[in-house]
Amino acid sequence: MEAKRAVLKEVFGFDGFRPGQEAAIDAVLAGRNVLAVMPTGSGKSLCYQVPALVKGGLAIVVSPLVALMQDQVAALRLAGVAAETINSARARAENVEAWLRAARGELRILYMAPERLMTERMLDALAKLDVRLIAIDEAHCVSQWGPAFRPEYRALSRLAELFPRTPIIALTATADEVTRADIALQLFDNRCDTLVQGFDRPNIALAVEPKRNSGRQLLDFLARHKGASGIVYCLSRKKTEKTASMLVEHGIKALPYHAGMEAAARDANQARFMSEPAVVMVATIAFGMGIDKSDVRFVFHTDLPGSLEAYYQEIGRAGRDGRAAQAHMLFGLEDIRMRRVFIDQEDAGDERKRREHARLNMLLAYCEAARCRRRLLLEYFGEASDDCGNCDVCRTPGARIDATADAQKVLDAVRSTGERFGPGRIIEALGETGRRKEEWQSLIRQMVGAGLLSHDVGGYGGLEIAAGGRAVLRGEARFECRPLEVHRPAKREARAERFAAQPEENRTLIASLKALRLRLSKERGVPPYVIFSDKSLIDMAERRPRNEAEFGEVHGVGAVKLKDFAAPFLDAINDAGAA
Repeated sequence: MEAKRAVLKEVFGFDGFRPGQEAAIDAVLAGRNVLAVMPTGSGKSLCYQVPALVKGGLAIVVSPLVALMQDQVAALRLAGVAAETINSARARAENVEAWLRAARGELRILYMAPERLMTERMLDALAKLDVRLIAIDEAHCVSQWGPAFRPEYRALSRLAELFPRTPIIALTATADEVTRADIALQLFDNRCDTLVQGFDRPNIALAVEPKRNSGRQLLDFLARHKGASGIVYCLSRKKTEKTASMLVEHGIKALPYHAGMEAAARDANQARFMSEPAVVMVATIAFGMGIDKSDVRFVFHTDLPGSLEAYYQEIGRAGRDGRAAQAHMLFGLEDIRMRRVFIDQEDAGDERKRREHARLNMLLAYCEAARCRRRLLLEYFGEASDDCGNCDVCRTPGARIDATADAQKVLDAVRSTGERFGPGRIIEALGETGRRKEEWQSLIRQMVGAGLLSHDVGGYGGLEIAAGGRAVLRGEARFECRPLEVHRPAKREARAERFAAQPEENRTLIASLKALRLRLSKERGVPPYVIFSDKSLIDMAERRPRNEAEFGEVHGVGAVKLKDFAAPFLDAINDAGAA
């Protein structure tokens, strides 16, 4: 039996390699540098662990997260592999002992963060050891073209020069063609084998729906997945805590996870998620890298992720056992605004910001796709596909309108402005030509999703006319899209979310306050909102004022409304308390 297969069976207990693993291992064993792009859950770790054990000597693994390093080391030790990590979370004495073991030749694999590895002192020390392999995990972090760039990763570009006879393997699950090319240039000066394994995860059903009441939509989704483990991603730490609490109040075993928590509490919640059944982890993007729980049945995004790369990586945590899983995303107008703000506030140059806006535009095109979502997602990563039959667009195509004439106007505007500008400038060029700004935005996203237009992510982020668009422009093809609906204002979305997050007794009280408001509005012949807004009623339910002084603190209660309405609303609140 070949040495690699002996290691695979005797150390890791596997009878055969997964697709893509053997080609990467063979290239490394032959002494070549490798960039391996493999989907989440495809077993990237074995691509460096197996050759490390076959080659002997010491293998250095660069990893960005302490928790990920420690999990990998623990798993290797259980398999009988001499592995260690040197990181900031360990006591100095532990790090010293780990280094002494490496220096004595007792270790096969040593994990380090890039910041620690790339110090002159560490590099000088490693130059004296028998380093036979270097592996760089999460290699997309090295590319300024990618959305997850980490400056400390850029220093790794020196490794090929410092260790010219040591093969280097860089691994990532999320890199489009532009990012892949930059990784190969930065780490290897283009002297490497680039191996791209298929990105398709056909067992994951894809769905996107407009955000109306995210709390209610989440509860309805979870009601269809009772007893399943899953991950709910939220944009902020505050929303993570609030959503987890709301789910617990509804009888769901939910736990929060975000970077602002105490490390012990965060680790405890992760341990419960990994070991207990039917746990829902409500988290920011701080949770997930390196999580290897095979039976995650769903990933639910309450807010828009940062890019298609981030989305792909996050949904890839579902269905690693190959069984059916769900990826469900809510998509709202306020999400787009927040993501734009995040990009504009980033401490980066204008060129990077333009690229990130272009990436966001591609994600928005995915959200408003009028054709197979999986097909669009795979095309983004450079992989052709037929319609999948396992996304919401394939299962329920929905209404379509003929938008050929409007699409031609957009294409003509893109062409006449030199295919250099983004959607904002194109809409300005269209002027008042029968559509509102939001409708033009929706149309352009759907045209990108349909392959009529593309965003130049590798350049300045402008819109370019694709082959499908040229056919429409020449009148040789029609373009059908979803109806161009304008989303309701963000304030209404936020108010609906606030209501959904209320405990059951508050929602019951709010319903009775609404009934009282309706009766009073009819008596006075005015619309209900003139009496009190929904926000005021929610505030009453949360505050539960007991007297006029406390009622005066409620949102929207001025002197006149305090005089006119305190008594009936206080009675309703007191009655609810008595009940």
